[in-house]
Amino acid sequence: MRRRNGFTYLAVLFIIAIMGGGLALAGEVWQTTAARAREAELLYVGNQYRKAIERYYLNGPGLYPRNLADLVKDPRKPDTVRYLRRLYPDPVTGKDEWGILKAPDGGIMGVYSQSNAVPYKQDVFRPRDQTFKGAPTYQEWRFLYEPPVAASAKPLPNPGFPALAPQPASPAIQTPISPPLPATR
Repeated sequence: MRRRNGFTYLAVLFIIAIMGGGLALAGEVWQTTAARAREAELLYVGNQYRKAIERYYLNGPGLYPRNLADLVKDPRKPDTVRYLRRLYPDPVTGKDEWGILKAPDGGIMGVYSQSNAVPYKQDVFRPRDQTFKGAPTYQEWRFLYEPPVAASAKPLPNPGFPALAPQPASPAIQTPISPPLPATR
């Protein structure tokens, strides 16, 4: 009888150890999933700030907002003009504070997370976020708007090379045009 009680005790301890290991693994998976969700939200919110800064810049005399609150209500307009519905907190840190990227005119040209955590996502970004590739921390994910550089309307001549005029297509390459088919009744 005593041997049987010892065996049951060992079986219960073994089952508890297996359950503990399974719960630890489940907790790690849950933590990774939650971190990836916060990372995806950071990409969304950061791009919302980028788009709002762009709309603010383009909807006025080409100036950046002086503070983030200007994106919620544009002080340059007599009516209420909103580029964001509200100021979003940083999803990774959970705080309302963002890192600010200053523009040459003293305004805000972008934001970034102040988290020192290492991003899970290291590759396969959208074209607008390609600079995030391989970033060591979330602080390197810079959501900024830079206006496109105005290109001159007329290309500059290339000195030393003659201008090439368009040449007609070679007769050997042209496809022959067949005569229309006669109508059949």
